[in-house]
Amino acid sequence: MSNPAKSIRVGTMVSASKGGADKRIGQIADMGFESFEPFFWQTTNGQDLAELGKRSLDAIGDRDITISTLGMFGNPLEETDIDLQTLQGWKDCIDNAHHFGATCVAGFTGRIRGTPLTESLPRYKQIWSELAKRAADKGIKIAFENCAMDGNWATGDWNIAHNPDAWELIFNETPDDNIGLEWEPCHQMVYLIEPLPQIRKWAKKIFHVHGKDATIRWDVIKEHGIFGKEKFVFMRTPGFGDSNWTDIISELRLAGWSGSIDIEGWHDPVYRDVLEMTGQVYALNYLKHARGGDFVADPV
Repeated sequence: MSNPAKSIRVGTMVSASKGGADKRIGQIADMGFESFEPFFWQTTNGQDLAELGKRSLDAIGDRDITISTLGMFGNPLEETDIDLQTLQGWKDCIDNAHHFGATCVAGFTGRIRGTPLTESLPRYKQIWSELAKRAADKGIKIAFENCAMDGNWATGDWNIAHNPDAWELIFNETPDDNIGLEWEPCHQMVYLIEPLPQIRKWAKKIFHVHGKDATIRWDVIKEHGIFGKEKFVFMRTPGFGDSNWTDIISELRLAGWSGSIDIEGWHDPVYRDVLEMTGQVYALNYLKHARGGDFVADPV
């Protein structure tokens, strides 16, 4: 029988912007990852996504690995050349997700640069209402990562979907059932928001999860504050941060959630560069242990 514990899969992200994502998938497919998220940074560089999807699935072969989500990260709300490439990339990912077997495309909302968050809402509604319909027509969900990209409520240049007050606003502008979140606890912890209660409230809008954590240095906060010269928080690979992922996955299961947790590992200050895959494999096994599923009893 199928293993119900694996209704939540653990995988990793694979960069696709410069080509060769399928080759990278083939290189690491036997390391135990159960899913992949190929992702583009601002542009697809004109790649044939239908062909890339085919090659990616060929690289997976008959392994029990899925590609549930594609990533397209940039600012599709403004109209510089690279922003327009990002917008086109969203359209191309939506149109070609099925070639990867994916049912979700994730990334940033974009933002009107240098202005308060609310001033982006009219442009947000214009762009994402059309993209939501385009995606719905193809059975695709859209998920916004909850990353501020160093922005805040007053200013920024990448994303407005970075805290729950903003989620209320954007989901009011686009009440479409296929628009939701690519959620991770790290981005909430960076702003000292408690992540676990968010799962209970927002689980129905969480379409994909990034495996990334954070370490909050409370001693630094107490001495220097959060806007001083000392770094008060580090982004971490799961298993090295403050979060108990057994609790996170339990809350997801209690909410009836299923899907993929794909590790975003290169931000870790220790396990990065030549040590990144060391950290990722540790995180893979840590998250599998937190999820459980090595043994499933037969029904009595």
